[in-house]
Amino acid sequence: MTRSLRLLYIALFLALLLVLGGWSLRSFFGFATGPDASVLNGRWSKAVETHYDDQFPIKRLGTNLWAALDFKLFNEGRPGVVLGRSQWLYSDEEFNPAVNEELNLQGNYALVEGVRQALKDKGVQLVMAVVPAKARLYPEHLGEVQPARIHADLYRDFHARLAAHRVLAPDLLGPLQRAKQAGEQVFLRTDTHWTPQGAQIAAEQLAHTIRAKTPLSGEPQRFVTEASERVSHQGDLRRFLPLDPLFENLMPAREPLDKRVTRAVEPGAGDDALFADREVPVALVGTSYSANPDWNFVGALKQALSSDVLSYAEDGHGPILPMLSYLKSDDFIHHPPQVLIWEFPERYLPVNNEIGDADPQWVAALKQTGARQQSVASSPKPETPTRAQN
Repeated sequence: MTRSLRLLYIALFLALLLVLGGWSLRSFFGFATGPDASVLNGRWSKAVETHYDDQFPIKRLGTNLWAALDFKLFNEGRPGVVLGRSQWLYSDEEFNPAVNEELNLQGNYALVEGVRQALKDKGVQLVMAVVPAKARLYPEHLGEVQPARIHADLYRDFHARLAAHRVLAPDLLGPLQRAKQAGEQVFLRTDTHWTPQGAQIAAEQLAHTIRAKTPLSGEPQRFVTEASERVSHQGDLRRFLPLDPLFENLMPAREPLDKRVTRAVEPGAGDDALFADREVPVALVGTSYSANPDWNFVGALKQALSSDVLSYAEDGHGPILPMLSYLKSDDFIHHPPQVLIWEFPERYLPVNNEIGDADPQWVAALKQTGARQQSVASSPKPETPTRAQN
């Protein structure tokens, strides 16, 4: 290499460092730490280090480049997503076999029955809202990756077990499939969740069952649902494709989401404080299918039931933890509802669901109660003796 080339190489290298350094420093404009961070306690330097690491351009370049290669060459994203055809994305929880899945499955079945017994002791009617998997509703967009064997009959098996214990559990899969065949989109293309229309269909089916099997006491209340706004929705499964900003054009396109809002017609209706001294008609426990206001599932239930609905659903914790938290809450202990809707996505059945700070012995006791009831329900009933036998 000649002296001129060496100088050019050094100049280009320094220029690259200067550009990367300037790019990195741009991320500090507007950067601020919490009031408890100072140089003396080390929290300020840690915050700076974390921020710089997150915004370091080489890291972002490498992440984007690697993700683009996985996406284009192998049709894969990060763990958490399964890529389908026509830009459809699925949660890998609906595909991957779980560790100790059979053991988890039996434990979760027993826990559901144990919860039903605990609710029955308080005079509460349990209604299960089993949310079918997205891959079950939209299998036509799946690629080569198919759900694990245990997922094949999961929805049907869950309903069969609930029916054996006479738990109210309306079929949500059928109405959602019929709406889909009619041209309605009931699940989002790039998101784990249902659309507001899908949530409304589920709410109407639940309300039909509750009216027929366990009518609510008290005067009905009127609720109306109105269109709110149309937004460009960035599905939660897109975050498992770290292609932006460099390869944003490769990302599955965002999709329109028509938000809805439900309001009470009568003055005072829908005010949670009204239930401080009287019976709570309906409570809802569940996951982000219920907790996220984007789907308006709570509002759809209010309108379909002509009743207020108190939601104790939580985002990001699965269906078990919110239920355990609710059973120990003062609201449940002092003001149990007439009907409790438990929204439970089928994909959580074969996994070891978190229980948070719940007492493990108490949870184990719930499972033991449920397992005993399952054993009784599955035991053959003695035959009634006939005249000839007598």
